[in-house]
Amino acid sequence: MATHRLFRQFYFMPVILRQIEKKDNAPLAELIRKVFREFNIDKPGTVYDDPTTDALFELFQTEKSSYWVAEENGKLLGGCGIFPTNGLPEGCAELVKFYLAADSRGEGIGKLLLQVSINTARSLDYTQLYLESFPELQRAVGMYSSLGFNLLDKPLGNSGHHACTIWMLKEL
Repeated sequence: MATHRLFRQFYFMPVILRQIEKKDNAPLAELIRKVFREFNIDKPGTVYDDPTTDALFELFQTEKSSYWVAEENGKLLGGCGIFPTNGLPEGCAELVKFYLAADSRGEGIGKLLLQVSINTARSLDYTQLYLESFPELQRAVGMYSSLGFNLLDKPLGNSGHHACTIWMLKEL
């Protein structure tokens, strides 16, 4: 199992990035839904009511998919994955279920999770990475832009998340 370490500034506690495990299902689902409530985007047509949110370990057993979690001292801080969403162009994966706990934001953990996911997509021979988001998640959207994601006029593929209003694509 591959792991990456990042040491949090000021706290000197190791943050470990690792592949998702079955034990992560409930805490990840809780964290994701908490983020959606925090930003008032907990509505139908989002990850909030997507049944796969409660079974991410099982979902990411799909071929050419991967999900990374960040943890510190056994506490789950967030996660980020890539998935071969139906209907995407050949060679394109979707960046999915990328969320961080509020007290973990702004410390570089999200950027590290995103970079590991981008590198994983490349290692799985993807040539593009697509994502869907919301204006309410402006800090995340800014980070995506800074890492080479470009805005699209309309969605790609069939994620089932029709409530999203921001669509972005990155050439790998």
